[in-house]
Amino acid sequence: MPAPRAESTFDRSVFALLERVEYRYCDSGEDLEAIYRLRYESYLTAGMVKADASRQVKDRFDDLPNSYRYGVFFDGVLVSTLRLHHVSRKHPLSPSTEVFGEVLSPRVAAGETFIDPSRFAADLEWSRTLRVLPYITLRLAVVACKHFDPTYCLTAIKEEHASFYRRIFRSEEAAPPRTYPGLTMPVHLFQSKCADNMDDTIRRFPFFRSTAFERRMLFDRPGLGDVAPLTVLPTAKYLRDAA
Repeated sequence: MPAPRAESTFDRSVFALLERVEYRYCDSGEDLEAIYRLRYESYLTAGMVKADASRQVKDRFDDLPNSYRYGVFFDGVLVSTLRLHHVSRKHPLSPSTEVFGEVLSPRVAAGETFIDPSRFAADLEWSRTLRVLPYITLRLAVVACKHFDPTYCLTAIKEEHASFYRRIFRSEEAAPPRTYPGLTMPVHLFQSKCADNMDDTIRRFPFFRSTAFERRMLFDRPGLGDVAPLTVLPTAKYLRDAA
Protein backbone atom coordinates (compact mmCIF):
# COMPACT_ATOMS: atom_id res chain seq x y z
CA MET A 1 0.00 0.00 0.00
CA PRO A 2 1.37 3.45 -0.88
CA ALA A 3 2.63 5.53 2.03
CA PRO A 4 0.35 8.34 3.27
CA ARG A 5 1.06 11.59 1.47
CA ALA A 6 2.17 14.74 3.26
CA GLU A 7 -0.70 16.65 4.83
CA SER A 8 -1.77 19.63 2.75
CA THR A 9 -3.13 23.02 3.74
CA PHE A 10 -6.50 21.82 2.46
CA ASP A 11 -6.33 18.74 4.71
CA ARG A 12 -5.50 20.87 7.73
CA SER A 13 -8.42 23.20 7.05
CA VAL A 14 -10.88 20.30 6.84
CA PHE A 15 -9.48 18.70 10.00
CA ALA A 16 -9.94 22.00 11.82
CA LEU A 17 -13.56 22.26 10.70
CA LEU A 18 -14.29 18.63 11.63
CA GLU A 19 -13.55 19.62 15.23
CA ARG A 20 -16.84 21.56 15.09
CA VAL A 21 -18.91 18.91 13.26
CA GLU A 22 -21.39 16.38 14.60
CA TYR A 23 -23.23 13.69 12.64
CA ARG A 24 -26.73 12.82 13.79
CA TYR A 25 -28.64 9.69 12.79
CA CYS A 26 -32.23 10.87 12.26
CA ASP A 27 -35.09 8.41 12.55
CA SER A 28 -38.01 10.30 14.09
CA GLY A 29 -39.58 13.56 15.17
CA GLU A 30 -38.11 17.01 14.71
CA ASP A 31 -34.79 15.76 13.33
CA LEU A 32 -36.50 14.13 10.36
CA GLU A 33 -38.71 17.14 9.71
CA ALA A 34 -35.64 19.37 9.76
CA ILE A 35 -33.74 17.32 7.15
CA TYR A 36 -36.85 17.01 4.95
CA ARG A 37 -37.22 20.80 5.03
CA LEU A 38 -33.54 21.27 4.27
CA ARG A 39 -33.87 18.99 1.24
CA TYR A 40 -36.81 21.03 -0.02
CA GLU A 41 -35.15 24.42 0.40
CA SER A 42 -31.93 23.21 -1.20
CA TYR A 43 -33.58 21.50 -4.16
CA LEU A 44 -36.06 24.32 -4.75
CA THR A 45 -33.22 26.85 -4.92
CA ALA A 46 -31.37 24.61 -7.38
CA GLY A 47 -34.47 24.17 -9.55
CA MET A 48 -34.55 20.43 -8.87
CA VAL A 49 -38.10 20.31 -7.46
CA LYS A 50 -41.28 22.30 -7.91
CA ALA A 51 -42.84 24.38 -5.13
CA ASP A 52 -44.91 22.29 -2.73
CA ALA A 53 -47.15 23.35 0.12
CA SER A 54 -45.63 20.78 2.48
CA ARG A 55 -42.17 22.41 2.09
CA GLN A 56 -40.62 18.97 2.59
CA VAL A 57 -38.93 16.41 0.35
CA LYS A 58 -39.37 12.79 1.41
CA ASP A 59 -40.17 9.53 -0.33
CA ARG A 60 -40.86 5.87 0.32
CA PHE A 61 -37.15 5.05 0.30
CA ASP A 62 -36.66 7.00 3.53
CA ASP A 63 -38.33 4.35 5.69
CA LEU A 64 -36.78 1.22 4.20
CA PRO A 65 -34.96 -1.05 6.68
CA ASN A 66 -31.66 -0.45 4.87
CA SER A 67 -32.02 3.37 4.96
CA TYR A 68 -29.80 5.64 7.06
CA ARG A 69 -30.65 9.35 7.25
CA TYR A 70 -28.16 11.82 8.71
CA GLY A 71 -28.01 15.46 9.59
CA VAL A 72 -24.62 17.20 9.61
CA PHE A 73 -24.35 19.86 12.32
CA PHE A 74 -21.72 22.61 12.48
CA ASP A 75 -21.48 24.41 15.81
CA GLY A 76 -24.86 22.89 16.63
CA VAL A 77 -26.56 24.14 13.44
CA LEU A 78 -27.95 21.78 10.78
CA VAL A 79 -25.95 22.58 7.63
CA SER A 80 -26.40 19.53 5.39
CA THR A 81 -27.95 16.10 5.15
CA LEU A 82 -27.29 12.79 3.40
CA ARG A 83 -29.20 9.52 3.07
CA LEU A 84 -27.49 6.16 2.56
CA HIS A 85 -28.85 2.74 1.61
CA HIS A 86 -26.92 -0.48 2.08
CA VAL A 87 -28.03 -2.68 -0.80
CA SER A 88 -27.73 -6.47 -0.67
CA ARG A 89 -29.72 -9.58 -1.55
CA LYS A 90 -31.51 -9.23 1.80
CA HIS A 91 -32.36 -5.57 1.16
CA PRO A 92 -32.19 -5.04 -2.62
CA LEU A 93 -34.20 -1.84 -2.87
CA SER A 94 -32.78 1.69 -2.99
CA PRO A 95 -33.33 4.73 -5.20
CA SER A 96 -30.62 3.71 -7.68
CA THR A 97 -31.66 0.05 -7.86
CA GLU A 98 -35.17 1.15 -8.77
CA VAL A 99 -34.27 3.91 -11.25
CA PHE A 100 -31.53 1.79 -12.86
CA GLY A 101 -33.14 -1.55 -12.09
CA GLU A 102 -32.28 -3.37 -15.31
CA VAL A 103 -28.60 -2.51 -14.74
CA LEU A 104 -28.29 -3.12 -11.00
CA SER A 105 -30.85 -5.78 -10.07
CA PRO A 106 -29.02 -8.63 -11.85
CA ARG A 107 -25.81 -7.58 -10.11
CA VAL A 108 -27.49 -7.64 -6.70
CA ALA A 109 -28.90 -11.08 -7.49
CA ALA A 110 -25.36 -12.19 -8.40
CA GLY A 111 -24.10 -11.14 -4.96
CA GLU A 112 -22.80 -7.61 -5.43
CA THR A 113 -23.52 -5.11 -2.67
CA PHE A 114 -23.71 -1.33 -2.79
CA ILE A 115 -23.70 1.80 -0.72
CA ASP A 116 -26.16 4.13 -2.41
CA PRO A 117 -25.91 7.77 -1.21
CA SER A 118 -28.83 10.03 -2.09
CA ARG A 119 -30.72 13.14 -1.00
CA PHE A 120 -27.57 15.20 -0.47
CA ALA A 121 -28.76 18.67 0.48
CA ALA A 122 -27.00 21.66 2.00
CA ASP A 123 -28.04 24.99 3.44
CA LEU A 124 -27.32 27.65 0.82
CA GLU A 125 -25.71 30.20 3.13
CA TRP A 126 -23.57 27.61 4.90
CA SER A 127 -22.46 26.21 1.54
CA ARG A 128 -21.01 29.62 0.73
CA THR A 129 -19.29 29.86 4.11
CA LEU A 130 -18.12 26.25 4.38
CA ARG A 131 -16.73 25.55 0.92
CA VAL A 132 -15.60 22.08 2.05
CA LEU A 133 -19.13 21.08 3.12
CA PRO A 134 -19.43 18.45 0.32
CA TYR A 135 -16.34 16.67 1.70
CA ILE A 136 -17.61 16.81 5.28
CA THR A 137 -21.02 15.47 4.22
CA LEU A 138 -19.84 12.80 1.78
CA ARG A 139 -17.39 11.57 4.42
CA LEU A 140 -20.44 9.64 5.69
CA ALA A 141 -20.49 7.61 2.47
CA VAL A 142 -16.79 6.78 2.81
CA VAL A 143 -17.26 5.73 6.43
CA ALA A 144 -20.21 3.56 5.35
CA CYS A 145 -18.06 1.87 2.71
CA LYS A 146 -15.42 1.04 5.31
CA HIS A 147 -18.10 -0.34 7.65
CA PHE A 148 -20.16 -2.41 5.20
CA ASP A 149 -17.38 -3.28 2.70
CA PRO A 150 -19.64 -3.14 -0.39
CA THR A 151 -18.63 -4.03 -3.91
CA TYR A 152 -19.37 -0.54 -5.22
CA CYS A 153 -20.33 2.89 -3.99
CA LEU A 154 -23.01 4.25 -6.29
CA THR A 155 -23.90 7.84 -7.08
CA ALA A 156 -26.91 9.13 -9.04
CA ILE A 157 -25.93 12.69 -9.93
CA LYS A 158 -26.49 15.60 -12.27
CA GLU A 159 -24.03 15.79 -15.14
CA GLU A 160 -22.29 18.91 -13.79
CA HIS A 161 -21.27 17.04 -10.64
CA ALA A 162 -19.60 14.18 -12.50
CA SER A 163 -16.11 15.69 -12.52
CA PHE A 164 -16.13 15.98 -8.71
CA TYR A 165 -16.96 12.29 -8.25
CA ARG A 166 -14.45 11.22 -10.87
CA ARG A 167 -11.72 13.19 -9.14
CA ILE A 168 -12.50 12.33 -5.52
CA PHE A 169 -13.80 8.76 -5.74
CA ARG A 170 -12.49 7.61 -9.15
CA SER A 171 -16.14 7.03 -10.09
CA GLU A 172 -17.07 5.93 -13.60
CA GLU A 173 -20.38 6.14 -15.43
CA ALA A 174 -22.36 2.93 -15.13
CA ALA A 175 -25.58 3.90 -16.94
CA PRO A 176 -26.82 6.78 -19.11
CA PRO A 177 -29.08 9.43 -17.60
CA ARG A 178 -32.74 8.98 -16.86
CA THR A 179 -35.56 10.55 -14.89
CA TYR A 180 -35.31 10.38 -11.10
CA PRO A 181 -38.62 10.34 -9.15
CA GLY A 182 -39.48 13.74 -7.74
CA LEU A 183 -36.71 15.63 -9.55
CA THR A 184 -37.09 17.92 -12.55
CA MET A 185 -33.86 16.86 -14.23
CA PRO A 186 -32.25 13.56 -15.24
CA VAL A 187 -29.46 11.89 -13.28
CA HIS A 188 -26.47 9.79 -14.34
CA LEU A 189 -25.45 6.63 -12.49
CA PHE A 190 -21.79 6.57 -11.44
CA GLN A 191 -20.00 3.89 -9.47
CA SER A 192 -16.67 3.44 -7.69
CA LYS A 193 -15.29 -0.04 -7.08
CA CYS A 194 -14.42 -0.05 -3.40
CA ALA A 195 -11.70 -2.72 -3.52
CA ASP A 196 -9.81 -0.65 -6.10
CA ASN A 197 -10.53 2.90 -5.01
CA MET A 198 -11.58 3.32 -1.39
CA ASP A 199 -8.19 2.97 0.30
CA ASP A 200 -6.66 5.32 -2.26
CA THR A 201 -9.42 7.87 -1.69
CA ILE A 202 -8.75 7.78 2.06
CA ARG A 203 -5.00 8.08 1.49
CA ARG A 204 -5.48 11.15 -0.70
CA PHE A 205 -8.03 12.69 1.66
CA PRO A 206 -7.05 11.62 5.19
CA PHE A 207 -9.99 13.40 6.81
CA PHE A 208 -12.11 10.55 5.38
CA ARG A 209 -10.48 8.15 7.86
CA SER A 210 -12.57 6.78 10.72
CA THR A 211 -12.25 4.48 13.70
CA ALA A 212 -14.22 1.25 14.11
CA PHE A 213 -15.95 2.90 17.06
CA GLU A 214 -17.28 5.77 14.92
CA ARG A 215 -18.46 3.32 12.27
CA ARG A 216 -20.36 1.24 14.83
CA MET A 217 -21.97 4.32 16.35
CA LEU A 218 -23.14 5.51 12.95
CA PHE A 219 -24.33 2.26 11.41
CA ASP A 220 -25.01 -0.44 14.01
CA ARG A 221 -28.72 -0.52 14.76
CA PRO A 222 -29.56 -0.29 18.48
CA GLY A 223 -31.07 -3.41 19.99
CA LEU A 224 -34.41 -3.57 21.73
CA GLY A 225 -34.27 -1.29 24.75
CA ASP A 226 -30.99 0.33 23.64
CA VAL A 227 -30.76 4.05 22.92
CA ALA A 228 -29.08 5.25 19.73
CA PRO A 229 -26.41 7.94 20.23
CA LEU A 230 -27.76 11.47 19.77
CA THR A 231 -24.68 12.65 17.90
CA VAL A 232 -21.48 11.05 16.63
CA LEU A 233 -18.22 12.99 16.42
CA PRO A 234 -15.83 12.45 13.48
CA THR A 235 -12.77 10.44 14.56
CA ALA A 236 -10.32 11.16 11.72
CA LYS A 237 -8.29 13.40 14.04
CA TYR A 238 -7.46 10.49 16.34
CA LEU A 239 -5.95 8.49 13.49
CA ARG A 240 -4.16 11.64 12.33
CA ASP A 241 -2.66 12.18 15.79
CA ALA A 242 -1.59 8.54 16.01
CA ALA A 243 0.12 8.56 12.62
